[in-house]
Amino acid sequence: MLDFRLPSEYEDLRKTVEEFARDEVAPVIGEYYERGEFPYPIVAKMGQMGLLGLPFPEEHGGMGGDYFALCLTLEELARVDSSVAITVEAATSLGAMPIYRFGTDEQKAEWLPSLTSGEKLGAFGLTEPGSGSDAGALATTARLDGDEWVINGTKAFITNSGTDITGLVTVAAVTGTLPDGRKEISSIIVPSGTPGFTVSKKYSKVGWCASDTRELSFADCRVPAANLLGTRGRGFAQFLQTLDEGRVAIAALSVGLAQGCVDESVRYAHERETFGAKIGTYQAIQFKIAEMEARVHTARLAYYEAASRMLRGEPFKKQAAIAKLVSSEAAMDNARDATQIFGGYGFMNEYPVGRFYRDAKILEIGEGTSEVQKMLIARELGL
Repeated sequence: MLDFRLPSEYEDLRKTVEEFARDEVAPVIGEYYERGEFPYPIVAKMGQMGLLGLPFPEEHGGMGGDYFALCLTLEELARVDSSVAITVEAATSLGAMPIYRFGTDEQKAEWLPSLTSGEKLGAFGLTEPGSGSDAGALATTARLDGDEWVINGTKAFITNSGTDITGLVTVAAVTGTLPDGRKEISSIIVPSGTPGFTVSKKYSKVGWCASDTRELSFADCRVPAANLLGTRGRGFAQFLQTLDEGRVAIAALSVGLAQGCVDESVRYAHERETFGAKIGTYQAIQFKIAEMEARVHTARLAYYEAASRMLRGEPFKKQAAIAKLVSSEAAMDNARDATQIFGGYGFMNEYPVGRFYRDAKILEIGEGTSEVQKMLIARELGL
């Protein structure tokens, strides 16, 4: 018999993060969001709790957990706020994970202890102004000059790249041409503060206003040849693997936002009165919230399956794409419905559903658009 109950260690973690999000994040995050300010105190607390080191071994400063533990954490954080959740996701799945997966022993020893503790944040430099979904259209270049890489190019929409505690950006760059004429793409670690590495001012964003997102530029930026991450020419494959895993994480985050919309809508339906009755007594509201809950339930099962296949070492590309697709659409649909249930108050930023509505749309774009997910699913079906 299938058992969908969480084992005790996962349930204990989920409850711990739920309490932290409710007691520590919810009371203050709205002010950070409105100011467009990065929540350093919250990130520091999460680092102390070990949340940024969950899926890494203790030998590297981690908590000895796994990727599913990270996903549960992201879901619970996003039930309250997605800026905090995406900060953890990007720092862990995109910032530290490539170094853990592909780094040398020296690179792991240098970077992972500070990344897993939250003392520093890592960033993932793939997207460029002219290459979003078409990641193979990278224009950033890196050439070897003696024992140094010389990097030139621009990256766009990079999370955690310009905070006071950002330690590095892993950059995808064209390092040559393959025998068949295709670009040779490699990954290179660029520490913050390296001469020639410029971090632009924060974007003015629709949502995720308390997270850090910036454009990066590299002008004859020099780093040691030893900063190559993994094997030369394997950068594209490394990033694809990272994105497959990241889609499961974003699916979990999306489920959290969608669940938060249900939580707030149920609470409001018990409080708000119109025409002499609580709005929760009206079938129109009941049906809308029931549909929202059904979306959350379905999306959660989808990311649970993708995560379980990942942990068993089974192919999970299709399941990750399905989870990302259905959960991001559930988040967007639930945010729209929750805003409708709240009426005019849902349009006010002082209410969480206003943030949820602003934060939901990017979930259908980041880590691969919904259209890309459909392409991946069709390709896995042999089409």
